[in-house]
Amino acid sequence: MYLTQEEESVLEGEQGPTLQKAMEIITALGEIYGADSLVPVTSTQIAGVSYKTIGDAGLEWISDLDGEVVVPSILNPAGMDLERWQEMGIDASFAAKQLEIIKAYRRLGIRCECTCTPYHIDKTLASFGDHLAWSESSAVSYANSVIGARTNREGGPSALAAALIGKTANYGYHLDENRVPVITVQVECKLKGADYGALGYLAGASIGSDVPIFKLTSQPSKTDLKALGAAMAASGAVALYHIHGVTPEADQYESPDNTLIIERSEIDDIFKQVCENGPDLVALGCPHYSIEELERLSRLLNGKTLNKEVWVCTSRAIKRSNPDVIRNIEANGVKVFTDTCMVVSPATDRFNCTLTDSGKALKYIPNLCGVRTQLAHMHDCLKGGDVD
Repeated sequence: MYLTQEEESVLEGEQGPTLQKAMEIITALGEIYGADSLVPVTSTQIAGVSYKTIGDAGLEWISDLDGEVVVPSILNPAGMDLERWQEMGIDASFAAKQLEIIKAYRRLGIRCECTCTPYHIDKTLASFGDHLAWSESSAVSYANSVIGARTNREGGPSALAAALIGKTANYGYHLDENRVPVITVQVECKLKGADYGALGYLAGASIGSDVPIFKLTSQPSKTDLKALGAAMAASGAVALYHIHGVTPEADQYESPDNTLIIERSEIDDIFKQVCENGPDLVALGCPHYSIEELERLSRLLNGKTLNKEVWVCTSRAIKRSNPDVIRNIEANGVKVFTDTCMVVSPATDRFNCTLTDSGKALKYIPNLCGVRTQLAHMHDCLKGGDVD
């Protein structure tokens, strides 16, 4: 792999041990995956934030770093709402560790707006053709597929390394040849709402890490695209997909002969997988809800009262800039949490069954939280919350 003279000097430790360590991570990945060089990145999005997932070892590693990021960098969700953690049932010892992690990242110059949907709050972080180093699976999918930027699914350490260096290794989805679809997914039924999460849940499990191109009869919104990509990244490892007539790169490709057909009955079967005794938590906002989703939720509630615990997760920036919508939602008994989500927070672990509108959460909550989960459309999730 070719390195410039300046990159070589960083690797040799001439700019300090932190940058040397970061360059070692980036070049090691480049060597493993056959990169020819490094490529500058526009921004980074860094996972490995929740104390639940990184523990004391991760906190120690971050705290030992000394430097400052050189490109705009933002954090993934933490393990709790950084201000309302007590309302989530988080204990004080976990909260103290989580706040130490945030402090360590902030010291490096990273924006501590903990969200898996950075594109909702700052459109300058990713534009068509930009090279990025993002690490959260649904954010990677959205950046590659919907925005048309270029990023591999970085690990937390490699995304942080890229933030400190301003570059990443030039392999994978940074290269044209790896963005070509290799399988066609054909869906002839009409889709709406959580159908896209169910479709992604099914498609990801079948496709694995391949690049699919979809033939749909429905016209998905950006919210639908977010849900589809998030679910495929969770049930499989799909980091890039195309949809004819919808996503920005799709029309330059032909549909491969290799075809996966997904029937309406298969999608319906996902919604039939329910908990025997019903849900005791309704959890929405995985990935974080946009203002459009929050406004729809507000309209659906419309003065109703919910008799079960209902959470909705969004970014702090979205919540802060839309106080009237948030006020109306919370007036109906819903708890709007920021900085976190039901997947990475230990607060979810105490429940027996979660009802969600997210195909991503349907896959991750049982695996990461040990809690049974069932999928429903947003309006049905509210009915599952015993709406009066």
